[in-house]
Amino acid sequence: MPIANSELIINTDGSIYHLNLKPHQLANTIITVGDPERVKEVSKYFDVIELKVGKREFHTHTGSYKNKRISVVSTGIGTDNIDIVFNELDALVNVDFKTREVHHQLKSLDIIRLGTSGAVQSDISVDSFLLSQRGIGFDSLMHWYESDGGDLAFAKAVSKQIPRSKLHASPYVVACDPELAKKFQTLEMKNGNTVTSVGFYGPQSRKIRLDPADNHLLTHIADFNYEGHKITNIEMETAGIYAMAALLGHRAVSLNAILANRATGEFSIQSVETVEKLIKFTLDALVA
Repeated sequence: MPIANSELIINTDGSIYHLNLKPHQLANTIITVGDPERVKEVSKYFDVIELKVGKREFHTHTGSYKNKRISVVSTGIGTDNIDIVFNELDALVNVDFKTREVHHQLKSLDIIRLGTSGAVQSDISVDSFLLSQRGIGFDSLMHWYESDGGDLAFAKAVSKQIPRSKLHASPYVVACDPELAKKFQTLEMKNGNTVTSVGFYGPQSRKIRLDPADNHLLTHIADFNYEGHKITNIEMETAGIYAMAALLGHRAVSLNAILANRATGEFSIQSVETVEKLIKFTLDALVA
């Protein structure tokens, strides 16, 4: 059945509603960044940039790095934006925009989140790199879709050890794609389990003027242990990325530049350089 105009919104120029992209403008390998300004910090390394397009917080550069075609897409902050970006990326490769019908043969994309994060364990140093083996969703994005719920045993352990009444949503847990992750497994890259929060201040137990609902949330998170697996860091997109990629049949991995350590109170004094190093590492790993 054709998808209704109200459900799949296509602009008059043939591009998809939010991303402003046409199907042929998207590469099969995609790097996502939160900050629109970071798109050009990735694409400046490209040998050729064939496309630059932007709308709201969603900016895309498509080009080639050492003969590999790559699109860099900014998502903005949070899993609400991940919901928009991933549905539209999938539609670009798996829906015929003329007939509005899903292709019989579906395409799988490789999607690499390149972002920043804060560690919750004191032994994870600021300016280090961390690959999220699992995304632990403290938001509710996955619950809005029909799914198997991800890693239910791990999620149950999270609910048991971190009081659910303080989370305000049942957590979900989804793993990265193991094959895609292998491209980035080097001595430079730590492995961890990443909490995806619904906000930056209260939801991550930060206090400026308002008191968080749980002043001990970080302690609960840092003390968590399930079969030897600890929670290592907090950010705002990874679990949503892993959930949407798994549901839609794409491969995803999240790479984190650790700029803060919540356990020690540190923040990087060379954040720009650290992110720059992760960008170059990611690009070189993709073509290795």
